[in-house]
Parts: sequence; C-alpha cells; structure tokens
Amino acid sequence: MHSPSELLEHVEQAISEIQYPTYPGNLYEPISYIMSLGGKRVRPTMLLMAVDLFSGDIIKALPAAMAIETFHNFTLIHDDIMDNAPLRRGKQTVHEKWGTNTAILSGDVMMVEANKHITNVDVNILKPALDTFNATAQGVCEGQQLDMEFESRSDVSIREYIDMIRLKTAVLLGGAMKLGAIVAKAKPEEADLIYAFGENLGIAFQLQDDILDVFGDPEKFGKQIAGDIIANKKTYLLLKLQELVSAEDLTKLNEQFTNRNLEDKIERITSLYHHYKIRELATDQMKDYLNNAFKALNKIEIANQRKSELIKLAHELMSREN
Repeated sequence: MHSPSELLEHVEQAISEIQYPTYPGNLYEPISYIMSLGGKRVRPTMLLMAVDLFSGDIIKALPAAMAIETFHNFTLIHDDIMDNAPLRRGKQTVHEKWGTNTAILSGDVMMVEANKHITNVDVNILKPALDTFNATAQGVCEGQQLDMEFESRSDVSIREYIDMIRLKTAVLLGGAMKLGAIVAKAKPEEADLIYAFGENLGIAFQLQDDILDVFGDPEKFGKQIAGDIIANKKTYLLLKLQELVSAEDLTKLNEQFTNRNLEDKIERITSLYHHYKIRELATDQMKDYLNNAFKALNKIEIANQRKSELIKLAHELMSREN
C-alpha cells in the first residue's frame, strides 16, 4: 500500500508533465496557473487510493486522476466567476487576473483537456470509465445550477440543500473513487460501495466548508470568510437557523439580507448562529454523513489493514483548520 503522500507525489509529477499548447498564450496560461495553485489534490489522490485498495496499477490510473483534477479545476474557474470570488487558495482568481471572457474560454478548453486525459485509460475499461466521468461531470453542473437557483428561492428545504451539495461537491469525490475502482478492475458492487464512501465523505466535507466559511480563519482557510453570509447563500447553517428561529428573530434575520453594512450584517447573523447553536447542529449532521461513509467502506470485503490509509485521510480531511 502507498501512503497518500506517495500518491500525491505521483499526482504532482503527472501534473508537472502535462504539456499545454503555448499559443494562444492567454488561453493556456490560466490553465497552468490554476493547476499550479496546488491545494490538497484530494480527488486525484483518493482516486489513486481506491486503485491501491483494489490492488490496481497506480501508473495506469494516472490519466483518470488527471481527468478528475483538470475537470475539478475547470469548475473552480467557472464557479469563481459565478460567485464573484476575488480569491482562490489565497491567490487572485483567474477572472480577476485575466478577465471574465478569457476565464470562461480557459475553463471550456480545460473540459476538453479533461476528456483527452480520460481517453488515455486502458481501452478495456474506457466505456465504464467514460460513463462514470460523464455522469460525474453532469452531476456537478446540475448541482451548480441548483445552487444558483436557490439564491432566488425562499422555500429551500434542508433535504434539497443536501441533494444540491451531493451533486455539486460529493459526486466528484465519489466519482473519482469509483473511477479508481474501475481502473483497478474491482467488482461493480465494490465500485458502488467506494462511490458511496466518497459521496458521503464529500457531503460531510461540504457541510464542514459551510461551517468554516463562517467560523474559519481566512489565513488558514484560504478563502474569503463569511462570503456565504455576504451573498445571502442558502447554506445548511442558514436553512437550519430559519427552521429554528423565533418569529421575532426571523424578522431580524430577514432585515439582514438587504443590510449594506457588511461587517454589521456578518456580526448580526453570526450572533444568531451562536444563539441557536447552529454550529453544533451542523457539526452533528456532518458527523452523520461521515459515519455513513465509513459504513459503506466497512462493507467492502477487503482486510481492514488495506483500508487504514483511507480511514486516516478521511479523518484528516474532516479536521481542517477552523
């Protein structure tokens, strides 16, 4: 078994070896830029961990890992445009640096690059690999659309929200791990279980993201803090607050959605979160999904020793700086 750090080295090495065209420079430079911003490379690393779990060939899985990482970074470029985000991993976002139109086009060509990577997997598993990759990519787009629609709706339920983050965030982790299982020629039911592990872990990860957006340290978190509050985003925290809030406090909360004084808005909404213990409730929900992930992993009939690195990494992912 390889450690996650060894697998990460394979990922970083493969990324460094990708040769993008040099002309037109402004189309390809943003791709090199976002791919080099680093991050934890969680998805391609966990794809390779799934390959390792099922005793597959790490090198043969690198095209699938590159497809997933390239697709993920493409979605970040477009998401940052939609969210008007100034920072990504503590650095200027692509649209801030090169302009929105170039960022859109660079994202488009990254989707093409991702497809070029996935077609380099072993021809015997190309069909299931493509099917999984395409279903994953489509799910992410559906999730992003729902996320945007929720901004103008006042009746979003927590169940709908969980389904949206499942699509937007969790299917990518699940899909990455399923791709790893497919490359390793695991049984279909095993591929489905590792998908369930990844998907549930992804939901837990996004719930944690909601929590850190409000309660995190921007230096450690690498993103603008309270961006969700500023944007009136329907996160788990806000929806739970709306579910529990008294009529009097609901009026106070609703007044904040049009508050132009952002510092005051953040302070007032955060104080309501504290009063209704929203952080604790969100943390409990996050732990439920983490437990679901481990239940799926336990059903895979492979020695626990082979699962130890996955379990350890899952716990590390869920103890990010806050």
